[in-house]
Amino acid sequence: MKFQKKILGNGLTVLFEKRDVDVTTVMLGVRYGSAYDSIEEKGMAHFIEHLCFKGTATRDTREIVYEIESLGGDVNAYTFNDFTTYLAKLPSKHLDVAMDVIFDIFFNPTFPEDDVKREADVICEEIKMYHDNPMRHALEKLEGNLFEEPFGISGTGKPEVVKAMTREQLLKKHDEIYVPSNSILCVVGNNDFEEVVAMAEKLSLDKRKGEYCEMPEVVIRNLKSEEAREGLEQANVAIGFHFPKAGEETGYAAEVFSAVLGEGMSSKLFTEVREKRGLVYGIKSDLDIGKGFGYLIIWAGCDPSKVEEVKKVCLEEFGKMKDLTQAELDEAKVQVIGNRKVEGEGSGETALNLIMAEVRGDAAEYYDYEKRIGEVSLEDIRDLAEKVEFASFSLGP
Repeated sequence: MKFQKKILGNGLTVLFEKRDVDVTTVMLGVRYGSAYDSIEEKGMAHFIEHLCFKGTATRDTREIVYEIESLGGDVNAYTFNDFTTYLAKLPSKHLDVAMDVIFDIFFNPTFPEDDVKREADVICEEIKMYHDNPMRHALEKLEGNLFEEPFGISGTGKPEVVKAMTREQLLKKHDEIYVPSNSILCVVGNNDFEEVVAMAEKLSLDKRKGEYCEMPEVVIRNLKSEEAREGLEQANVAIGFHFPKAGEETGYAAEVFSAVLGEGMSSKLFTEVREKRGLVYGIKSDLDIGKGFGYLIIWAGCDPSKVEEVKKVCLEEFGKMKDLTQAELDEAKVQVIGNRKVEGEGSGETALNLIMAEVRGDAAEYYDYEKRIGEVSLEDIRDLAEKVEFASFSLGP
């Protein structure tokens, strides 16, 4: 892999990984996500992401998608807590089309008035969809039990807040935040770095510089709650622990910890809770580490009568991580490193991970992953296993 990086005169960061496969992902990210929204604006980052596809001065909604899809590619966008990305993936020879379309929707959206009102309704339907999904709802409520507002509010926001947002508010926020100095371009594919830089300079030449956008302080807490809902037959149980933030030394240990505890059918949670005890069909752990926050979740779906037993066993298995052996740790490192290599086969996944690494520190650290995982010690794992404070939420009939 050949990695190159350059910061343009207007502040735009350009990341590039050369590949021999003739497929390229062009991803443009902004250092602004749901965690930057205040209580009064919660959902704005996500709303802006939707609206960027609603037309520019030179393209309508259909043209934005058609230009990419007609060449065999696809276009998408994602809003995370600490950044938002827009991407096009298509054959490498069409790099110019992907760059032109992505830069246009990123820097030049017009936010038509009718689309703002219509998309607010669309997002409200999205909120309902997540609420009606028991697992998704349980995890969103758990996040609220782990963090004070506004971080603890779902990134999609609340219907009444989203519907109150005006075109002027949304466009003003976009124009303040979506500037080259706050943005990162990542191209992964069979192209030339000089060509990518030249296009980026041309497409962002007339864009003004902006000021750095600060994320509000993330305030943690540990609440426990439950909710009943008619029509359910299974209880969704979620448990959360505060874990290292991005940039902290034990962040890599947290990845190993989560993999051993509950990622996959060979994990301790799956073995103990499902295979040995038959208490669940689905169970897993997951890790969310970002700029200013970090937490590990355990999720399980079980019979309502088994909720307390499942929670008890999950907490016991979490605590038993302090007894991990060196042999188990070594095996886990192989697994985690292997997972990253398999994930990195796709240009889109690599582009996302490179932007994520740049937002949270330095993209070059992405290539030190195997070394940093290799440095994780049993002491690091034991320190994490000593955590006793946790938040929980359960949703059942």
